[in-house]
Amino acid sequence: MTSPIRTVRHDDVLEFISDNPPVNALGAAVRQGLAKAVEELLGDDGLKAAVLRCDGRTFFAGADITEFGKPMQEPGLGALIAMIEGAHKPVVAAIHGTALGGGCEIALGCHYRMAAPSAKVGTPEVKLGLLPGAGGTQRIPRLAGVAFALEMVAKGDPVSAKRAADAGLIDRLATEGKLAEDAIAFAREIAAVRPLPRASEKVAAPDPEAVAAFQKANARRFKGFDAPAANIACVVKATEVPLEEGLAFERQEFQKLLAGTQSSALRHMFFAERKAAKIDDVPEDTPKRDVTHVGIIGAGTMGGGIAMNFLTAGIPVTIVETAQEALDRGVATIRRNYDNSAKRGRFTAEQVDTIMARLTPSLAFDDLATCDLVIEAVYENMDLKKTLFGKLGEIAKPGAILASNTSFLNIDEIAEASGRPEDMLGLHFFSPANVMRLMEVVRGAKTAPDVLATAMALAKKIGKVAVVSRVCHGFIGNRMMAQRSAPATAMLIEGASPEQIDAAFTDLGMAMGPFQMSDMAGVDVGWHRDPTRVTTIREALCAEGRLGQKTGGGFYDYDADRNRTPSPRAAEIIDDFRKKSGVESRAIDATEIVERAIYPMINEGAKILDEGVAQRASDIDTVWLTGYGWPTYTGGPMFWANTIGLSKIVAGLERHGIEVAPLLRRKAELNEAFD
Repeated sequence: MTSPIRTVRHDDVLEFISDNPPVNALGAAVRQGLAKAVEELLGDDGLKAAVLRCDGRTFFAGADITEFGKPMQEPGLGALIAMIEGAHKPVVAAIHGTALGGGCEIALGCHYRMAAPSAKVGTPEVKLGLLPGAGGTQRIPRLAGVAFALEMVAKGDPVSAKRAADAGLIDRLATEGKLAEDAIAFAREIAAVRPLPRASEKVAAPDPEAVAAFQKANARRFKGFDAPAANIACVVKATEVPLEEGLAFERQEFQKLLAGTQSSALRHMFFAERKAAKIDDVPEDTPKRDVTHVGIIGAGTMGGGIAMNFLTAGIPVTIVETAQEALDRGVATIRRNYDNSAKRGRFTAEQVDTIMARLTPSLAFDDLATCDLVIEAVYENMDLKKTLFGKLGEIAKPGAILASNTSFLNIDEIAEASGRPEDMLGLHFFSPANVMRLMEVVRGAKTAPDVLATAMALAKKIGKVAVVSRVCHGFIGNRMMAQRSAPATAMLIEGASPEQIDAAFTDLGMAMGPFQMSDMAGVDVGWHRDPTRVTTIREALCAEGRLGQKTGGGFYDYDADRNRTPSPRAAEIIDDFRKKSGVESRAIDATEIVERAIYPMINEGAKILDEGVAQRASDIDTVWLTGYGWPTYTGGPMFWANTIGLSKIVAGLERHGIEVAPLLRRKAELNEAFD
């Protein structure tokens, strides 16, 4: 097999060049090739220095994640870095694209680092529940200081080459487009410099103030995660001990994280998002339809947010409303959102003007006739949607894709009304649609393969994580969500408080519980608006004007800053409703809340899989991780169920008389896991 590493001699400078597409991952063959290249450098007296660079679009973008958990083939990355750093001839890392994870670490082991101005460096391992395991936590603080090291390793966001150069991590910036030539010239320039600069021989100055400030500033971001604390501990250790002791501590912490549930969950999430883009019976090379002009029906909150996705991606949008006032209000909201983004530095004023110029507001339904994709974003009413798509089926051009943003309704029924069911599918965006990453792509019974393939490709273009769902009420996410709402309300009536039920959810790492979420969204969502008709606790709250955060009270009370406190009045309303229902209050503990309100979600997920609504369990996890705030470090509801044991889920369901899904029972009996 041809080695992914080749060497090229330039008189007294040797280039080590990696060609391991797509991202030059540091797999075993690459490491072995680099070790041989170093031996070639050291074994030739005519060579004075070396340049390490990569072909393709990027420098080494990380370790080969598929090797995690498997026996390491020699040399390990740490050993290879030590070999480079210990060389008696200088090695210059020439960085372009991104030097991430192990790629950044191997650059740190070189004696000098040069980067293209457009390059970025980073150690994103923390996002997989890990830490840089080949010296990153030890060398970065020695080269760039504690504060910079904490930002890199504990947050994991890449930094620009210029910022890295200012911090001391990069020695020199190359001329854009001339990295190879500049790096060879730089290697000749420093060939005779002795002693060679080695990160391992530098001293990292302690900075307890920076550590304390960093922990305080990121307390909310790091809550519940194990890896940030381990990364911070390693950086601090770099200021206290020699490199070898620091490396030993780093390896110890890395192994703890690697063996832990959180890293397994985060790596599952990493691969789950990528698998979700694959449709089992639609080949990747399926031809796509051209989408160069998008139509949106409805300029409300959802319609405007959906439009922004396409406008930002450079795709012109025609947005249609039935009244001028509604249209003007919708366009003004879109403009205000972009102006706010400009204030935060995401766009310039000129870019906002350019984006807005792509938007065509209209009151004429016929203006949708030239669009390649038309998305309906009106309120949830089947008769209205069928009427709209009946008209749309008549005026849309041949080959145009028709889509509904419905959250619950039957796409097949709407598709038949259009007269063009093969062109029809659901595109369920999540609010706010210009922010939320998830998009459920609802595949109708007659949706054409190229329509589905086009939707998935388009989702990627506008920055969405797309998950395919078959048709059912609520699709994947909302169908499972419904399984927690009814039992949560039932337990309110039986004696639990809103804060007690919500705490059971937040204790598992969720951002909020069902009643906190209700207050945020509005208790009146779906309310019939008749204050004399009170048949539920929600209706009782609405009848008193307790509509949630927006009115200062719902299930909780809120101050002017929307800070939440338990509500005596809500407790009275609930107690009154309980008495009228003839229910005697009893104590309900957190275990019961989890078994009755969360285990049924897993049970429903098993039904969704068994029915073929979702392709795979990891797709369900992707929906909940990207659209519903399920804690990422648990890997999603189905992965979480695997970790706590499917037999435990079955026992909890049976304890409360809940019928167990056949697939869940079967897997529990066979001691199997989802996916």
